[in-house]
Amino acid sequence: MRDVIIVGGGPAGLSAALILGRCRRRVLLIDAGHPRNAVTPRMHGFLGRDGRAPGDLREEGRRELAAYGTVEIWDGRVADAVRAPDGFRVVMDDQRRATGRRMILATGLRTDLPAIEGFSEFWGHGVHHCPYCDGYENRDRPLAVYGPGDAGKGLALELTAWSRDLTLCTDGPSGLGAPERDRLARHGIRIEERAVARLEGEDGRFARIRLRDGDALACGALFFTTGPCIPSRLVERLGCDLSHKGTVPTGDYEETNVPGLYVAGDASRRVQLAIVAAAEGAMAAFAINTELLREDTR
Repeated sequence: MRDVIIVGGGPAGLSAALILGRCRRRVLLIDAGHPRNAVTPRMHGFLGRDGRAPGDLREEGRRELAAYGTVEIWDGRVADAVRAPDGFRVVMDDQRRATGRRMILATGLRTDLPAIEGFSEFWGHGVHHCPYCDGYENRDRPLAVYGPGDAGKGLALELTAWSRDLTLCTDGPSGLGAPERDRLARHGIRIEERAVARLEGEDGRFARIRLRDGDALACGALFFTTGPCIPSRLVERLGCDLSHKGTVPTGDYEETNVPGLYVAGDASRRVQLAIVAAAEGAMAAFAINTELLREDTR
C-alpha cells in the first residue's frame, strides 16, 4: 500500500512526487512516456527554464526524485484504475498492480490536429496552438490563424499582441456577421475563406498554406484553434466530472468530485502552461499530505 499513486510524469506529476517525497510519503509515480509537448523543441514561460527542452525538465526531475527513498517510478501504461474501499488500485499493461490511499492524475490531454496534410508534419515547427508558448518567437511576422467562426476570430484578436500582420483562414465560409468582420478589419486582420489543400514548408519548418485553387499564403507561423480536449480514459473511468472543454473541474487544491482523487496539470481547469502544471502538482501534494496527517493522527 502506497500513500499516493501519481499517474503522469510531466511537470505536474514530478512536482507532486517531489513534495510528497520530502514529506516522506510512500509514492509510486507511473509514466507512460508520451508527453503532450514531445514535439516542442523549447519550453517557454517557465521561470528559470525558459527556452529549455521539455525533456530536460523530465530528466532532471527524475534525477532529483532519486534522492528520496520513498519515491518509486514505474515506466509503462496504466491499463485500468478503480476506486476501492481502501483507496485506489491500478493495473499496468504488463499486469503489475499497485494500491494507494490517494491518487493524482497528471496525465495531461491529447490535442487532435486538423485533418489536413502537413499539420502533423509541422506541429511544433511553425504550427502551434498556444500564443503564450510560441507567440513571442514569432513576433512581428506574418501569421496565419486557422479556425472557423468565433473561435478563429478570438484567436486572431488575441494574436494582435504579437503581430499586426494577421490572416484568419476559415477553410470555407467563416459564418461571421458584419459586426465581427468590421472588428477584425479595424485591427487589420484579413479573412481568407477559400478552402485549404495542405500546409507546406521548407527545411522541416512550416512556410505557407496552399489553397485548393492553387494559390498560396506565405506566413511565418500558423496558430490554430482546438476543439474540446481529450482527457485520459482514466479520468472518466474513475468518475470525474468534465467541463464542456473536456477538462476536469477541480477545487482550490486540485481535488475532484471523487473523494481522494486529484487532477493536476493540463487536464485540470486552469491555464495549460508547464509552470502552472508544476504548481498544481505541488498544491495537490500539499493537500494530500495534510489529509493523510489528519487521518494518521486522529
